[in-house]
Amino acid sequence: MVQTKGTQSLSYKNPPRIMGAASVVGSKEGEGPLGACFDIVSKDDLMGCETWEEAESSFVEEAVGKVLRKLAMGPQEIRYMFAGDLLAQSIASSYGVMDYEIPVFGIYGACSTSGLGLSLASMCVAGGFADKVMAVTSSHFASAEKEFRFPLDYGSQRPLSASWTVTGSGAFVVGNSTTEGGFQNVAITGITTGRIVDYGIKDSMNMGCCMAPAAADTIFHNLQDFGRVPEDYDKIITGDLGSIGQTALIDLLKQKGYDISKQHMDCGIEIYDANTQDTHAGGSGCGCAAVTLAGYILKKIEEGVYKRVLFVPTGALLSKVSYNEGQTVPGIAHGVVIEHT
Repeated sequence: MVQTKGTQSLSYKNPPRIMGAASVVGSKEGEGPLGACFDIVSKDDLMGCETWEEAESSFVEEAVGKVLRKLAMGPQEIRYMFAGDLLAQSIASSYGVMDYEIPVFGIYGACSTSGLGLSLASMCVAGGFADKVMAVTSSHFASAEKEFRFPLDYGSQRPLSASWTVTGSGAFVVGNSTTEGGFQNVAITGITTGRIVDYGIKDSMNMGCCMAPAAADTIFHNLQDFGRVPEDYDKIITGDLGSIGQTALIDLLKQKGYDISKQHMDCGIEIYDANTQDTHAGGSGCGCAAVTLAGYILKKIEEGVYKRVLFVPTGALLSKVSYNEGQTVPGIAHGVVIEHT
């Protein structure tokens, strides 16, 4: 049974399970604090390909294959797949999942895509439309720079407010059961779908501040809809606000009457070492939240270290067209409540 909660949320009486997850990352991510948590660390960010876009598709292909192998499943057992990335027409996902021949919904939520995919997958399972659904997303530092900023050969200087797009892919299988080789105690008990929030910021090199208002809005409505306070969560985890966005988020929620400073964690801060890795404000990209959840956070929930987590990947809804036409950078954030069961 699915129950609507408040204005933006759903609660699952029979929570869909996160059956398994896989994380594939690049060399820089493997050198960071979470390097040992990831399933596959590639020493070659080109993955033996000729282009960065092909390389990103290879990361997707590896992540999907890895989670299927971990669960001893064939692709024919997955009823539907939700897949998306940052590139135009989601080409990284399309080429990455094509050979698996799984029915696929292409989705786009910018860097919030992992939360969007998990939300849709959980709704699909809870609604009885499928037994097993996969959600996968990816990003690549070089392909994202080429898509949204400048190709690496240009050698542009990055301001201190800029974040570093994570090279990696995370894949998840959501179902109504558990299986050997996967998680036994991890369930999605609710979701809070985000709204587009625009504070009029135009600085695409300060993604944290662009996305923080949307994260604050989603977290606020999650707490309101479920009648909770920050202390009801062991962690409230944003996707890729970085150090600057984290400060903005905490300040915005204090204005709304909630102090999440003790519970807050940001994947973009966790994935890199600010002292030894030159990533400026932290990590970003679809892959940032996805691989941190798949490789690190879900294991903590499975072990019972975290009993209840609010996972809130954040996305900046811009394109190179909107940016060059002088538009603002709206944000969106999707909340997923994940619990140890």
